Amino acid sequence: MPRPLGELEDAVMTRVWQWNRPVTVREVLEDLQQERSIAYTTVMTVMDNLHQKGWVRREAEGRAYRYTAVSTRAAYSAALMNEAWSTSDNPAAALVAFFGMMSAEQREALRDAVRVVQHDGESGPEAAAEPPAEPVAEPPAAQEAEGDSAERPQEPGR
Repeated sequence: MPRPLGELEDAVMTRVWQWNRPVTVREVLEDLQQERSIAYTTVMTVMDNLHQKGWVRREAEGRAYRYTAVSTRAAYSAALMNEAWSTSDNPAAALVAFFGMMSAEQREALRDAVRVVQHDGESGPEAAAEPPAEPVAEPPAAQEAEGDSAERPQEPGR
């Protein structure tokens, strides 16, 4: 099950989710630099780590990779909530406590979500389920680009 994203991982994934298109390290870096001072190599490492963890897939484009989210922010949030709930020794009490923390708007969103799930349930259980993520394909190691490879993480010893 998913572990919560760290602060910088979340900042990177927020951009990938919001832009909803393949992105480069440079694009994410330039956007992050509007908020904080951060090095290119730091963003590259975070995006490579997100790829290794299965949060993004990547495809080589010239000397750079383009990264795409594997799932939605909603699916990520749902998996975190499910993980937290499933570890409780009293799931019903955990839900009651969680609902008690919600604002009126959040409780209304919960009611709407329950209605959607109940309605979709009438069409069959697969109607409400998100399709599984596609397997992540690695670019062949033999396809190394010429010139500066700053956006392509190098293997140790290269």
